[in-house]
Amino acid sequence: MIARIRIAMTLAVLVSGAALRAERLDRENLLIYRIDGDRTAAVKTPADWQKRRAEIVAGMQSVMGPLPGAEKRVPLDVTVVSETDCGSFVRREILYTAEPGGRVPAFLLIPKVVLQGQATRPGILALMPTNDTEGNRPVVGLQSPTAKPNRNYGEELAQRGFVVLAPPYPHLFTYKPDLKGLGYRSGTMKAIWDNIRGLDVLAATPGVSTAGFGAVGHSLGGHNSIYTAVFDARIKAIVSSCGFDSYLDYYAEKQATVWRPGQGWTQDRYMPALADYAGRLKEIPFDFHELIGALAPRAFLALSPTGDANFKWQSVDRVIAAARPVYQLHGVADRIAVEHPDCQHDFPPEMREKAYQWVERFLNQSAAR
Repeated sequence: MIARIRIAMTLAVLVSGAALRAERLDRENLLIYRIDGDRTAAVKTPADWQKRRAEIVAGMQSVMGPLPGAEKRVPLDVTVVSETDCGSFVRREILYTAEPGGRVPAFLLIPKVVLQGQATRPGILALMPTNDTEGNRPVVGLQSPTAKPNRNYGEELAQRGFVVLAPPYPHLFTYKPDLKGLGYRSGTMKAIWDNIRGLDVLAATPGVSTAGFGAVGHSLGGHNSIYTAVFDARIKAIVSSCGFDSYLDYYAEKQATVWRPGQGWTQDRYMPALADYAGRLKEIPFDFHELIGALAPRAFLALSPTGDANFKWQSVDRVIAAARPVYQLHGVADRIAVEHPDCQHDFPPEMREKAYQWVERFLNQSAAR
C-alpha cells in the first residue's frame, strides 16, 4: 500500500511542471484531463481519471509543499505517557515519532475487547477542530465545563468499538513543532504527515484491522480529513463536518481581508502560499471539488449545516455536484453524500450518529472483502 502511495506521488510530480504552468482545468468539470499544454480529452475510464487526479495532487503540493518521503518514515517509538480506564475502553496518552526530530503527542483509545484479544476492530483518525485552549482533549472526552459541546466524537467512536487515534494539530494549544526547521512549507502538510504516521500507529496496534481506516473531523478536522485521505489510500471512509466550501466562496463578502498573509487559509498553520493568489482565486491549482473527486471510489460524507457562517452550504452542494460524476465513473454513486442539518457551525448528536453509521457501513464492507 505504501508503495502505491509513493507511485501516485511520483506520477503527480511528473505532471506538475507543464500542468501548473498551463491554465488550470475547470474545477466544476472533473471529467477532463490534460494531454499536453492546453490540449484536453474527456475522462472516460478510471485510468483516464488517474491522469487528472495526478494533476490535482501536484497542485496541492505546489501550495502545501511536498509530501515527505521514506527518509522521514523512521521507527514510531511509541511511548505510553499515561493510561486511563474509561469503562468500555482505555484512553492512552502517547508520544510517537513522525519524523526525525518530530515527536507527536496524541491520544489512543482502545476498546477493552480489542486489548483482551477478543475482537479485531477498524481504526479511525479523530481529527480535532480549531481549539487553541484545549487542543485535541475535547475530542477524547476531556473537555472543560466551558468548552463547546458536541466535540467528543473520538470518545464516542471508541465507545462504539473503534480504535481511535486523536492527534494534535500544529501550532494549536501546546503542540508547536518547528515547521521551517523540519522542512515544511505549510502547517497543512505537517498535519497530513502527522496523520499518516498516526495511521502507522493504528496499523501497529494489536487488534486493529488493516482492511481500511476511517477519518472523522469537525471544522479544521473536517478539511484535515480530506487533505490526509487524498494522500493516503488506506483511509476508506471519510466524514467532514463543517469542513469546507470552495475557496472561491470562502467568506466571499470579506475577500479583501481574508486572503491577506496571515489570515484565514494563509496562516502559517495552514497554507501561507495561498496568499499569493489574493485577487486571483480562480487560479488556485486545486479546490474541494477536485479534492473530493480525488477520494473516489472511497466513501465520503459531508455534513454542511444551513446556518454555518464559516462554510456556505450552497457552495458545498456545488462542490459535491462536481465530484459526484467521478464516483459515478467508478460505479460507486452511493459512496458520496451530503447532509444539511438545521444548525450553525456544529456537530450535533444526530449528525454524529450519521457519521458513525457511515464509517461503520463502509469500514465493515472493507473488512468483508
